[in-house]
Amino acid sequence: MVWFIRPARADDVDALLVLAEQTGGGFTNLPPDRDALARRIGWSCESFAREGELPQDELYMLLMEEAETGRIGGSAMIFSRLGGEWPFYTYKIATVNQTSKELGRNITMEVLHLTNDFNGAAEVGGLFLLPELRTEGLGRMLARSRYLFMARHRARFPARVVAELRGWHHPDGSSPFWDGLGRKFFEMPFQEADRFNSLHGNQFIADLMPRYPVYTALLSDEARAVIGKPHDSGVPALKLLEKEGFFYEGYVDIFDGGPTVFGYIDNIRTVQQCRTLAVADAGLSDGGATTALLAKGLLQDFRVWQSAATETPQGLSLTAEEVRLHGLQAGETISHVAA
Repeated sequence: MVWFIRPARADDVDALLVLAEQTGGGFTNLPPDRDALARRIGWSCESFAREGELPQDELYMLLMEEAETGRIGGSAMIFSRLGGEWPFYTYKIATVNQTSKELGRNITMEVLHLTNDFNGAAEVGGLFLLPELRTEGLGRMLARSRYLFMARHRARFPARVVAELRGWHHPDGSSPFWDGLGRKFFEMPFQEADRFNSLHGNQFIADLMPRYPVYTALLSDEARAVIGKPHDSGVPALKLLEKEGFFYEGYVDIFDGGPTVFGYIDNIRTVQQCRTLAVADAGLSDGGATTALLAKGLLQDFRVWQSAATETPQGLSLTAEEVRLHGLQAGETISHVAA
C-alpha cells in the first residue's frame, strides 16, 4: 500500500468523521461531530487559499490517503497562531516556599497558575492514525509532515510551536485531574466539558475557573498523580515530539492535566535537516538510494510521501513510478529528509 499526505478537502468530512469516532474522546481538535468537522475543514480550506505570509489564525489540516483506494487513514493539524479568536490557556506548575521562624519550618508547596504564556505560538495537534496502521511507521510520517509543511512555508509561522498531549484517563473516559479540580467549578463530567471545549473553545474556563493559584496539596492524591502524565496511547507521540526537539517545562492542560510541550520551529529536527533540491530526470539507480520523506508543492498542492531517493549532481533522483504517481516534473523542487 502506498500512502501520501495532502490537505483536507470539503468532500473529506465523512471520512474525517469516521476517524473522529474512533478516537475514544479527549481529542479536542477532532470532535466526533459532523458539523464541527465541516467547519474545521472549511477553516482549513480558507487557510490554504489565503494570500500573504504572516500568521493570521490559520488552521492547516492534513489527511493521509491510500493512493489506490482513496481511503483516509489519519489526520494531522497545524494552527498558525494561538490566542487569536480564543485565548489559549494552560496551567504552569510552580513552587512557593514559605517559612515559619517560630516553628522552625520551611515548606515548599506546588501550585498551578492559569496562564496565556503560549499566545502567539503555533500549535501542532489533531494527530490521529487508525489503530491498524500504527505498526508501519505511518504515524511518524504523518507527524513529521507538519514540520515539512512549516519548512516549506516558514514565513507563515512564528518562532515557537506548542503541542498538547492527551492527559491520563480511566478506561471509562473519566479524568482524575478534571474530577479533582475542574468539575468542582463546572458541575459537569469531563466528557461533556471536553466536548463543549472542542465545539466552542475554552473561554468558559477563563470565565469560571479561579484566577488565583491552585495549591495542588488541596487536590486528591489521584488528581495530583496524573499532573503532567500523558495518556498511555500518547506516550509514543510524546517520544516523537521530544525527538524532534520539543521539551517539557511544567505546562499542563487545563482539562485533563496532560503535558504541554513546546519548541522553536527553527530548531525542530525535521526543519533543520530537510533539504530542497530539484527533481532530476527519470531513473533512480539501485546504488546509494536511501529512504526519505519527500514533500512537494505549496499550500493546496502540498504532498508528503515516503520513498527511496538518491541525491545526484543533477538533483534528487526518483523511480519513474514515483514521478508518475506523484505528478512530478523534472526541475520541480521538492524537500526531503531522512525517514
